[in-house]
Amino acid sequence: MIEIKVPAVGESISEVTLVKWLKKDGEWVERDEVLCEMESEKATFELNAEQAGIFHPVATDGATLAIGDLACKIDETAKRPEGAAAPKAAEAPAPKKEEPKKAEAPKPAAPVADVKATPVAQAIMADKQVKAADVKGSGPQGRILKHDVLEALASPGKKGGADAFSRNEKREKMSNLRKTVSRRLVEAKNTTAMLTTFNEVDMTNIMEIRKAYKDKFKETHGVNLGFMSFFTKACCYALAEWPAVNAYIDGEEIVYHQYADISIAVSAPKGLVVPVIRNAESMSMAEIEAKVMELAGKARDNKLSIEEMTGGTFTITNGGVFGSLMSTPIINIPQSAILGMHKIQERPMVVNGKIEARPMMYLALSYDHRIIDGRESVSFLVRVKELLENPELLLIGQSPVKALLGV
Repeated sequence: MIEIKVPAVGESISEVTLVKWLKKDGEWVERDEVLCEMESEKATFELNAEQAGIFHPVATDGATLAIGDLACKIDETAKRPEGAAAPKAAEAPAPKKEEPKKAEAPKPAAPVADVKATPVAQAIMADKQVKAADVKGSGPQGRILKHDVLEALASPGKKGGADAFSRNEKREKMSNLRKTVSRRLVEAKNTTAMLTTFNEVDMTNIMEIRKAYKDKFKETHGVNLGFMSFFTKACCYALAEWPAVNAYIDGEEIVYHQYADISIAVSAPKGLVVPVIRNAESMSMAEIEAKVMELAGKARDNKLSIEEMTGGTFTITNGGVFGSLMSTPIINIPQSAILGMHKIQERPMVVNGKIEARPMMYLALSYDHRIIDGRESVSFLVRVKELLENPELLLIGQSPVKALLGV
């Protein structure tokens, strides 16, 4: 009988949560087959079978386990069941010739006939584009009746299955990730002298560049040209000019970084995660966009490794994607500053003595006043604003004319 224990997943990780078993007790498993999902305070990972055999769980779903605790056992001496096919050697797939993708016609919506509803109810739902999930059926076995659809149309904000004037409550155990986020946010508020300074940036030039080059950029590099690459580039130049913003306090010393590891705050299914773009100061716009897409995809699938979320010297968070117009982001300790991006909104601005509608974005820089002075924080944010409003400066960090003249 083989014992499978909780593996070490990081120097600072002492316990994990067993999210759920993917195999049942007494089921045959193959070697390297995924047995369960586990979650540490930093990441989600999988536990694999070390040998083929009969699976016997020891820990239960939702249990908190210490590193080294027994998770399950596998009886490797058991005879393979007749229904379990022997594992096949993996064969390398034949290389396929790349062909240009054709635009696919939109798939038709699932027919309403599949829904348990009366013919009249089906007709109304099809005509009014009402989804079955938004209607609570009151007929036998939940069958949707005519008046159920009419009630859903009369109360469009009411979710299917929700009872009027309901006072039900639901309790859930906090995940390790959520507990860690909570602890770190409170720690940041209690241990830093946090202050926030604001500015706003005219996004006209960046939006014109994206409009003119987004198709060519996608064709050339295979990734979309977003805002994050512009902001990351601008922050890298500004961090080099104001190194205190890229530093942190370690005891009685200040540690200055000669590189920019930019953390990007991403909303994942199980909570906020902050993966890191390493050496962003040395990357091209396309490389930054590709890395952002890769990390965001892993965050959505809960596939980020601990290494990908460890470190970082400065954080960028974009509340604008959720519609936030203004906020005061909390520092991602032990870092000393975080930049908050917000919603782009057209506002009347005075340009050369005339009022014009311009796409404006508020920027917020929260910083630790113990290490960053007001002059440094404001100057940093003004520099970021200058670089974003004049994107050509992002090429070499200064005006090409000034570079030519050496002034």
